[in-house]
Formats: sequence, structure tokens, C-alpha cells
Amino acid sequence: MSGLPHDGAGYDVQPLENGTGGWLAHRGQKELPGSGPGHDWVSEVFADAEDKHGTNLQEAANFEAPSAQMKHPPRILVLYGSLRPSSFSRKLAYECARLLEVLGADVRTFSPHGLPVRDPALEEHPKVQELRALSMWSEGHVWVSPEMHGCVTAAFKNQIDWLPLNTGSVRPTQGRTCVVLQVNGGSQSFNVVNELRRLARWMRMPCCTNQSSVPKAWQEFDEEGRMKESDFRDRVVDVMEEYFKFTLIMREHADFLNSRFSERKEVALKGRLLTQAEKEAAKKA
Repeated sequence: MSGLPHDGAGYDVQPLENGTGGWLAHRGQKELPGSGPGHDWVSEVFADAEDKHGTNLQEAANFEAPSAQMKHPPRILVLYGSLRPSSFSRKLAYECARLLEVLGADVRTFSPHGLPVRDPALEEHPKVQELRALSMWSEGHVWVSPEMHGCVTAAFKNQIDWLPLNTGSVRPTQGRTCVVLQVNGGSQSFNVVNELRRLARWMRMPCCTNQSSVPKAWQEFDEEGRMKESDFRDRVVDVMEEYFKFTLIMREHADFLNSRFSERKEVALKGRLLTQAEKEAAKKA
């Protein structure tokens, strides 16, 4: 796809001149998975060398789905829903990315900066091409959005709108796992995670049963953007641990689960899956 950086260029903490790349922006040190600024609580929880937490995440990191054929690290795309410099959804998304990295996932975070508002005339925009290519690369998504007027933000929904359900026989999201989290400026609610689950279902993505909603997010992060120790942080660890295992299991069977009678029939008759535009044109013919 035009405008998409090569893996070597994309895997960096800073974006390229055209705004793409910077998929490791969550890292404090480019070469150190799971790293970040300030207090490195993620490594502490993972190793738990002093037995402070009573357990560690090594068992989850060592988990293999029974009879697993896929041995490569799970490929996870992280999306967040705010453009603010002090974005709490980005801070939470970065913590999720760090946790998944220490568990063993190959993680890329996508920055919504520069992504145009959905417009069919802008299909070739570098940020659009990047987002779609990242989704095709991925085996799972982490979705983190603030709550705005009781719903997801426009910045987050715009990213989903750029991921069509189908483009010919290409399914940018179908069969990929999803996990949903939200941050709130005020008291806790679950409006966003409920809406994100509905979006995931519509995009044909199996959604992890666990989820996280962080109220008064401005109280839950320190000046370095790291989550303070709390029950909310423990819940985020729970969610990422479960999601990592969920993805390892589900990716083994994604192709089988997504094999549908109606689509096999369409391929047999037409030679491929048709786009929605082609289907609508056929109805008018």
C-alpha cells in the first residue's frame, strides 16, 4: 500500500515525516519491550521478584493453546480515541501495550493524529493506508476510548469507520480478537465499553469477556503518564492477561470460525466475495 512505512521504519518511537509509523511510541526505550517513562511497575508486576503481589505473569506468558500450530508472538494493534497532548485514553492504551509486550505479544500502537475524517475520496491517504494495513497485519485489537457525551469519541469512531467490513474478499477486521477499555473524566460508567462491544460485533470480531472502565482518570495516572497502584490498575492487568490468552486460543481457529455458508456460496457463484457497492449495483440492474 502506498505511504505505508516498511516494518523497520514503522517500528520506532517517533513517526515518519508523513505521520505514519511510530508504532513503538508506548516504549520508553525503543529496544526494550514493555518499557516506559517513570516508575516501571509493569516489569515489577510481571516478575514479582519480591513476591509483593503473590504471583507473577510468567504463567500467562508461557501459555500455549492446546495443539497450537501458530508459534509466532500474537500480533496486536492498539487504538485510542483522543488527540489531546494529555490524553488519558492514550496513557491507558500505552500501559496496555506495555503489559502485552512483557507477556510476549508483538504490539503496534496507531496514532490517530493526521487521520482524515472518513471520505471515500481519501482512500489513498497515507494514514488510511497505514491503518488498514495494520489491521490486516494484526490478529487482535485493543480499543481504548474516552467517554464523550455518553458515547465513544469522534476520534475513535473515525478509525473504525476507516476499517470497512469488506473490500472485495479482504476483511480488515473479521476474526481478529478485540478487547475494550474506557476512561472517564467523572464517575464510572460503562457506556463506552458497551458501545465498543457493539462495534466489535458489527466488525465480526470476537470480544474478550473482560473489560476495564477507569473513572476520574485524571486521578489514576502520575505525571509520567503511568497508572498509580489501585484496584483499577489491577483490573487492567487482569484484562490484558485474559486477552492475551484469549487471542492465543482464538487465532488458531479464526479461519474455521469465519467460514460461512453464504460466503462460500458467493465465491462459488461469483468467483470471489463482492463489495457492498457491487451488490447494490446488481440489485439495480
